[in-house]
Amino acid sequence: MVDETQRLSLFWRIFLLNAAVVTAAFGLLMVGPFTVSTPVLLTEAMILSGVLAVMLAANAGLLRLGLAPLDRLAHTMNTVDLLRPGHRLTVTGRNGIADLIRSFNTMLDRLEAERATSAARALSAQEAERQRIAQELHDEVGQTLTAVLLELKRVADHAPEPVSGEVRQVQETVRNGLDEIRRIARRLRPGVLEELGLASALKSLAGEFSTAGLTVRRTIDADLPGLGKETELVLYRVAQEALTNTARHSGARQVTLSLSHQSPQTLIELRIRDDGRGIAGAPEGAGIRGMRERALLIGADLTIGPAPGRGTEVLLRVPLVLVEEKHSD
Repeated sequence: MVDETQRLSLFWRIFLLNAAVVTAAFGLLMVGPFTVSTPVLLTEAMILSGVLAVMLAANAGLLRLGLAPLDRLAHTMNTVDLLRPGHRLTVTGRNGIADLIRSFNTMLDRLEAERATSAARALSAQEAERQRIAQELHDEVGQTLTAVLLELKRVADHAPEPVSGEVRQVQETVRNGLDEIRRIARRLRPGVLEELGLASALKSLAGEFSTAGLTVRRTIDADLPGLGKETELVLYRVAQEALTNTARHSGARQVTLSLSHQSPQTLIELRIRDDGRGIAGAPEGAGIRGMRERALLIGADLTIGPAPGRGTEVLLRVPLVLVEEKHSD
């Protein structure tokens, strides 16, 4: 049977706590050998002051004990991050506080579900827009620049010197621009991922970032299970963003990229580790938050922190059971 105090509201419990303290002090004064003179004697003032101090201390202790769950709830409200889901408060306290904690946990469940749904829509729209832009760069801008190159070649072949040499320099500039546009289009739409799979796409990505001053070493297991298009795209985009951040901000010279099937073969792990200056408590930017949103789409766990020794490590861990559920859906 539920204790009657469990049904009392927070107001009435606080009121009864205070009433109990005041009643106890009143009873002590009634039955004790205490009198109050007019004017109040020093001894009587000291006794009354001591009783008041005891009352205040008892009241403060009881309220601190009763309202401790509210302090934990307030701390969680201030620190909760929907990009790091799963944290829930233990339901403790009496009826009113327990109901408040349950309601807060239910609200977090709903917010995380709504955040995951909206993020999935947004990222899906983002990928569609990337594909559209990549297609336009390839079909429109790329073809236009190719036609310009052919025309420049025709002009250079028939122009006298030194005009011919100048035209060929322009031709080389246009060719470099065309190569850059193709590179951008590949990053926007990783065709190699669709055509050859995740392992080949990551190898190609590592090659793109292996430029002057930065070396990317890759280790990719050969026995990776089928992961599905959505999971492979998340792994690829996280690797792409991690390498982009490393190249732009870390000052690293060596980067290792590994994709492994962890024993007891329940996890797929993507690990990117560099030897740069590290994150040093820097606030997370849009790129990292985008990585966290992508990880949420497939129920993966993303951790970003200091690497052993120096540098930064990005670790994405994908439970295979969730991948299999997505396949079955």
